[in-house]
Amino acid sequence: MKIKLLLLSTTCIFILLACGQNTNKEADKTKINEVDTMPFEVDAERFGDLQVLRYQIKGFDELSLQQKQLAYYLYEAAMCGRDIIYDQKYKYNLTIRKTIDAIFSTYTGDKTSDDWKKFEVYAKRIWFSNGIHHHYSNMKMMPDFSTDYFINLIKNCDPKLLPLEGNDIQTLTKILMPIMFDAKVGAKIVDQSAGVDNIVASANNFYEGLTQKEVEAYYAKMADKANKTPVMYGLNSKLVKENGKIVEKRWMVGGMYSAAIEKIVFWLEKAAIVAENEEQKASLVNLVKFYKSGELKDFDEYSIAWVKDVNSRLDVVNGFIEVYGDAIGKRGSFESVVSMKDMEATKTIAAIAKEAQWFEDNSPITPEHKKKEVKGITAKVITVIAEAGDASPSTPIGINLPNSNWIREIHGSKSVSLGNIVESYNVVGAKSPQLKEFAFDDAVVERAKKYGALAGNLHTDMHEVIGHASGKINDGISTPDVTLKNYANCLEEARADLVALFFVYDKKLMEIGVMPSLEVGMAEYDNYILNGLIMQLTRIKLGDNLEEAHMRNRQLVASWAFEKGKKNNVIEMVKKDNKTYVKVNDYDKLRVLFGELLKEIQRIKSEGDYKAATALVEGYGVKVDKTLHQEILERFEKLNVAPYKGFIQPKLVPVMEGDKITDVKIEYPNSFSDQMLEFGKKYSFLPVIN
Repeated sequence: MKIKLLLLSTTCIFILLACGQNTNKEADKTKINEVDTMPFEVDAERFGDLQVLRYQIKGFDELSLQQKQLAYYLYEAAMCGRDIIYDQKYKYNLTIRKTIDAIFSTYTGDKTSDDWKKFEVYAKRIWFSNGIHHHYSNMKMMPDFSTDYFINLIKNCDPKLLPLEGNDIQTLTKILMPIMFDAKVGAKIVDQSAGVDNIVASANNFYEGLTQKEVEAYYAKMADKANKTPVMYGLNSKLVKENGKIVEKRWMVGGMYSAAIEKIVFWLEKAAIVAENEEQKASLVNLVKFYKSGELKDFDEYSIAWVKDVNSRLDVVNGFIEVYGDAIGKRGSFESVVSMKDMEATKTIAAIAKEAQWFEDNSPITPEHKKKEVKGITAKVITVIAEAGDASPSTPIGINLPNSNWIREIHGSKSVSLGNIVESYNVVGAKSPQLKEFAFDDAVVERAKKYGALAGNLHTDMHEVIGHASGKINDGISTPDVTLKNYANCLEEARADLVALFFVYDKKLMEIGVMPSLEVGMAEYDNYILNGLIMQLTRIKLGDNLEEAHMRNRQLVASWAFEKGKKNNVIEMVKKDNKTYVKVNDYDKLRVLFGELLKEIQRIKSEGDYKAATALVEGYGVKVDKTLHQEILERFEKLNVAPYKGFIQPKLVPVMEGDKITDVKIEYPNSFSDQMLEFGKKYSFLPVIN
């Protein structure tokens, strides 16, 4: 079982609406220190379909010097992996990014023209998505300027910064023209469409010279159904065919990405020296061991040690973690999240984790698919200190790890909610005009205002804490990424969402003191159905079907409930003033439907029923009603809001006396482009491939 990050748009309506703050503020390059008394400004800048925000690290000054040193070392280890995510996403991303960086910082021509403004937007979109493919839609982002203008840009920037030996501009432009300007070249980074070779059709840099059939056959030979503790084959390597033979190029010291990983290891080793306790030190030491050996058994040992570290104030996710970037769900994208525990906010999520066994016992899934004993769930709210790789600039709001199913069952897991990230989303979301435009009536609006933020937080907490931790796989069934293939990610997220949806409308949450009334559950039902059937359509182009796993998941759940509830008019599509709205008529019956779908998806996962998985996802989670989609896009366009959000990272700055760190300060940059250029200079370790 591969446990996924919960993306922004699966939360409450307030957080969803934060995707579209209406502002076009110019970036101010002033840095604000944490000790300043002026209000913290969340908004930073807007470009294209993106809004860039900032988040605050409250409580950092309360940390000891040792903890601050640890945070700084983990911060540096995170940033040193930046090149890796670019290269993983597309073979030529580093060449493009370094060319863009050179132009953006040294172009000597006119920077007031419309073409230059179009180039600026294109550059920022690439930085935001860690490459030339949109971070959410997976589609290649096409420049709005001409090839002639791009050649002019290259000719009028510092040739010493261009990513070619000898600064051969003619060769560089020849390489980049089809990659950037031909829509058919590398069209989609991840293609999970039915009826196509998902490996060949995907432009990511995880495979080369191989078909999906060859890849599946390669790993089928490694599968051992009798092995109760299997490693996650393929997690840390690129699979290629060389001279007719299949070869795995491991991401490790001495292997692929070595130059960047060596830097990561350098900082992790320094972090281990100032670890808060022996458990945390053991975790970091095991992570270093894995990076040096490339052995997946070492990664499992690290994951076990990481789960056992429950007493540290600071924590870190660092490595090849989530598998969304791979169409068949095997290879992990580099990411890192450095954080510290929010002691007060953790009380709510901890209360849910404490009752994990009750939730499992009272789940609507069949008894044979339930865990008899839910082990080792640790839950907390964290204050994010830094994010990197696949977690930045677009960020999760909740994390549940490790991904290995057997480790979770035997040793437990950690579930976290990213408190200060959610806080920033809520700040801008409260000002968004989307709620008024798309909510059915004033009752829905008022309920969302009163309970929306709490409902979203509870959904996230339960999705991560009890959703991903629930259920079990039948004996003899291989891991879901093998049995359910390209549908595994979508169904896992749907399963976790349904657990949260089923219990967010349960009086148990009132009994344990985390929810004041069932109206909170009603607010979440309003939001989820609205999002799944209507709101998320603002994120895709007219005529496109749904591709991203979370979007498929949400539509699957909402559409299935809508169809199965037609007889009792549980959910209604209403026309009012020539506009389409969604109305939930019966919250009790909707909960029953959520329970029925949860039972079926757990069965599919437990039994590895690929045929049923295909029918469910393709039948409910992929296709979009074009007429409805056009209406929603037209209404959304009038609001002039950005459908996506991301973040500028705070900067940790050590205060030095000689070679000793005597303090660590936080700076909050305001300019997204300045930060991207700074990262490009400081953390650029991998060579380009041309």
